[in-house]
Amino acid sequence: MDDPGLTTHPSPQQSAPSLARISLLPWGLFLVALAAAAFFAWRWWQPDDLGDPLATSLVAFEKQDKLTVFSAELAPVVSSNDSRLFGLVNSKQVAVIPARIDYTINLAQVGRDRLTWNADAQTLSVRLPPLTVSRPNLDEARAQYLRDGIWISRDAQDKLTRDNTRLAEAQAVQQAANPVLMNLARQAAREAIAQNLSIPLQVAGYGKAKVEVTFDK
Repeated sequence: MDDPGLTTHPSPQQSAPSLARISLLPWGLFLVALAAAAFFAWRWWQPDDLGDPLATSLVAFEKQDKLTVFSAELAPVVSSNDSRLFGLVNSKQVAVIPARIDYTINLAQVGRDRLTWNADAQTLSVRLPPLTVSRPNLDEARAQYLRDGIWISRDAQDKLTRDNTRLAEAQAVQQAANPVLMNLARQAAREAIAQNLSIPLQVAGYGKAKVEVTFDK
């Protein structure tokens, strides 16, 4: 039988959890209040309208007039003939002249009518004008020549070189229109335009935006 005059005290092991719960309670309430304040602040300051994505894209285009998206190094092989003194003196020259071709997009032609924004899919569709193929840049300093003839005068050699230059330029233009090179250039253009537009859209708040690029048919 317990003594009524004896007062019992909880052991340290029994009181420790209760004290821990009591001491953590204010901190728990503080963290909940802090989280709630942060949430409402985010809701308050978050803009409902992130702006016009088409205008954002057009601003990105305004900074560039023409964009070079692809370059091809070609090596036309051409030959020309020269005949002088009523056909008594004939000469021939074969030339391999390296040429560079640039494929560009005229961004000045890209207006709002070529952009479409799908808000539900967060997708920007861009329709580009056809690629522009530059005039071949012939590197005649690296050209290789093979000449054939008993005697080739200075005038004949100059004519052969001019003719080969003209032929090499025409051949480079034809090679640049090769479907394989055109497809490579279009793919490079798609990647370049998508990258150039994705960054401004992300900065404007469209973090999940996608860019789809097509060309005029």
